[in-house]
Amino acid sequence: MFRSSVFIVSLGLFAVACGGSSPAEPSSGTTTVSTYTVSLLAANEVPAITNADAGGGGTATITLNVTRDNSGSISSATADFQINVTGFPAGTLVTDAHIHNAGAGVNAGVFVSAGLTSGELVVTNGGGTITKKAISVPADRAAAILGNPTGHYFNVHTSLNPAGAIRGQLSAASPASSPSL
Repeated sequence: MFRSSVFIVSLGLFAVACGGSSPAEPSSGTTTVSTYTVSLLAANEVPAITNADAGGGGTATITLNVTRDNSGSISSATADFQINVTGFPAGTLVTDAHIHNAGAGVNAGVFVSAGLTSGELVVTNGGGTITKKAISVPADRAAAILGNPTGHYFNVHTSLNPAGAIRGQLSAASPASSPSL
């Protein structure tokens, strides 16, 4: 009888310990999506563009997709880029596009490449559009962009202006969260 009582009490304690009343574990795989729209102008380049590309402009929409682990640290990140250019001379060769880590009026090295290759964006009649998706972004760089988007600029490079033809600062974005599937 004593053994049965000890067994029943032990089984009851085990059931309580495994029951639904314990605190829930934090969920992993939470993805945040932050979108930045950038107005690109030749006058924003440092120094400002004054040659045939001076009439160039455009927009870039950058979508940063960030996945966080249980501790809230970024475990992976990708970026999607929608790049529209206008006002360039017909036949302009777009060679590259990047996010740089610097404020307005300051130049910096490449921080995140848009994955564009020379000649991939075709400029006909002065304009063109390209989309690049799921470009890998290092976790520390994604964190830096999220922490200070206006401290980063995006620019588009041409063969006439290999250091950059049009440029604009990222603006603050309101992230939307959704669970990763």
